[in-house]
Amino acid sequence: MNIWLVVTLAVVVVLVSILVFRLHAFLTLLLAGLLVAGLTGPDMLKQYADAEVAANKWTAQAAVTFTHSSAAARVTNAFGSTAGKIGILIALASVIGGCLSESGAAATIVQRMLKLVGPRRSPEALAVSSFIIGIPVFFDTVFYLMVPLARSLRRAVGNDYVLFILSILAGGSIAHSLIPPTPGPLQVAEILNIDVGVMLGVGLVVGAMSSVLSLASARLINRCVEVPLRPIAGESIASEAPDSAAPDSNATAGASADTHWPGFVESLLPILVPVVLITIGSVLAYLIQSGAVQRSGGTDALQLIGDKNIAIAIGLAFAMALMRYIDSDRRRTLVSRSLASAGNIILITAAGGAFGAMLRQAGIAGAVGDLVDANAGLVLLPLAFGVTAAIRTLQGSATVAMITSAGVLQGFAFAEELPFHPVYLAMAIGAGSKPVSWMTDSAFWVITRMSGMTEAEGLKVISPMSIALGVSALTVSVLMAWLFPGVG
Repeated sequence: MNIWLVVTLAVVVVLVSILVFRLHAFLTLLLAGLLVAGLTGPDMLKQYADAEVAANKWTAQAAVTFTHSSAAARVTNAFGSTAGKIGILIALASVIGGCLSESGAAATIVQRMLKLVGPRRSPEALAVSSFIIGIPVFFDTVFYLMVPLARSLRRAVGNDYVLFILSILAGGSIAHSLIPPTPGPLQVAEILNIDVGVMLGVGLVVGAMSSVLSLASARLINRCVEVPLRPIAGESIASEAPDSAAPDSNATAGASADTHWPGFVESLLPILVPVVLITIGSVLAYLIQSGAVQRSGGTDALQLIGDKNIAIAIGLAFAMALMRYIDSDRRRTLVSRSLASAGNIILITAAGGAFGAMLRQAGIAGAVGDLVDANAGLVLLPLAFGVTAAIRTLQGSATVAMITSAGVLQGFAFAEELPFHPVYLAMAIGAGSKPVSWMTDSAFWVITRMSGMTEAEGLKVISPMSIALGVSALTVSVLMAWLFPGVG
């Protein structure tokens, strides 16, 4: 069967399953992967196996075994391979996020930022805090943490409520789509065969620059739309004083009332230590591969602690030190609750990895290469943005959009004539996962309900901001791909 017909059927299955049948993303991606695997003919399987043998990745016997395997077996193997590569990382990052939110460490970061910049720069403080917390913590949790501060600031200054809400998106939402170890960028890096350290470093730069641009857009939207401060269920006004040492919120409710809150440095260590270690490991691996540095016992030790899983585990050790700030009842169940949440994400990303692998085996890389010449240059980045944005707008999930788009566009990443590093393709895909946030997006409902917006106000505020987030990230990605094409 023609590869583009297979891709079309798979994308239709994803969209119909989510939009019409409301099927869980895990089941949806698994079904799409089985469909592609079942429609892939033996000729394409042999062609794929021969390419793997030629690249010295498989033995001849392994290639024969692969070509005679069933569709279910291929999906299962790809699912297990992906889970093995990203499962530990997501699980550990989820526990770190739980420790940060329930110990009050995240609130400490926010309060220190607010004190550092002062009331007039509180939008910048909200954006920076959300960006930092959003590296290991899922965006929904970031918003739960930050929205009480946005509401208390609105009470203090009497206006700019829309600006405070959108400042949270300018930081936390963009980090969610560009920076590992959040599942979307982590899985895109896996599909496109990009080193996690390179993805992390470039994601931090692109994300930071696009956050600045997005904050300017937030100020413009704030001038055009006025949203009143409405009461929301379960809100305690007294607990939201902007100058309190640790604001009360859903996410920090587990902190013990008779303990001190974590210090600023102690709160930052679980985030900064893994980022630094992964960056060191990636840079060292590049230097060794280029011959600039010779392997030794010292470099082996640095590479070990710079491994993404080990680095996150070390970050978890620092996060576990925050457990003493959590009341005993919630402390006992924190790890199990965090792992339960992580299990859902691992299943989705592993199923997405299997879907992407089935597309590779079906020949999507060659088909994309034939359709659009990699010599098209920077035009490839808006193309990747547009494909991802279309999928995102239709079905709502940024993570599903990124995984699906990366599977379709992975042929570009492996093209020898690609004029820039594949990480910029990943950045364009991440940028495309932002627009358009509307009724199909679960985050749209989280933001509107937690902020007290109506649906109409959400469409006037959140949807334009999601477009601004995506366009700003794409602009920065194109600019960096033009100026620094060989990064990494």
